[in-house]
Amino acid sequence: MKQQNQFDQSFGKSIFPGALLLIVIWILFWADSLFLFPFFKLGVLPTELSGLKGILLMPLVHSSENFNHIFNNSIPIFLLTTLLFYFYKEIALRVLVFSWIFTGLGVWLFAANRGAYHIGMSGVIYSLVAFLFTSGTLRKYRPLQALSLFIVFVYGSLIWGILPISPRISWEGHFMGFIVGIILGFIYRKQGPQRPKYIYEIEKELGIEPPDLEGQYWQKVQEEEEKRAEEESALKIIYHIKNQDKEKPNSDK
Repeated sequence: MKQQNQFDQSFGKSIFPGALLLIVIWILFWADSLFLFPFFKLGVLPTELSGLKGILLMPLVHSSENFNHIFNNSIPIFLLTTLLFYFYKEIALRVLVFSWIFTGLGVWLFAANRGAYHIGMSGVIYSLVAFLFTSGTLRKYRPLQALSLFIVFVYGSLIWGILPISPRISWEGHFMGFIVGIILGFIYRKQGPQRPKYIYEIEKELGIEPPDLEGQYWQKVQEEEEKRAEEESALKIIYHIKNQDKEKPNSDK
């Protein structure tokens, strides 16, 4: 019962970041539909100073003219952030923040300036997918390896999104997010959940030599044999010889 309560509390906390992101992006989506303000200009415009603000704001903005854009991003970002904060709670916030910032920065630095703004959460989604897969593979910890397989099964087809298939899709954002996620997986491979160590691994790290039980057994056998040999060599046999040639008594009279 206690473990169940701990699971409920931990899982409940893990849901919060994803739920908060959903609330924000949907509020901005409806605001974009209701007001005349050009929200798309909050995105990244590569190599332009005016586009720098998009590094922080790009993931929050979605096209009000394309409902599928925000709908297709909502479920993945909620699921992936929940998995991130549940399995990697110690480093989850750092991974999310760095995925957010460096994906946008990569787009601003390296994407071609075609006069179009890059908007949407998909770059962060690609980064989280790449991180969860890379991190789970490197750690060699079964629960996280299972999570990696789940990510591949559900989101494996996203790999095609890093290719320039359509001019209306920010493949640069997908590609940058994917690269950032892999790099973060390597950087944080020693932090967060780790495979439980065996006793001999801990002793090796501490410089403690494990006992040589087999050697101790044969040493004891050898000592017992040597002791037995010493006892046998110390045994003395003393012979007493009686003279049987004494004169027999004469019975003749």
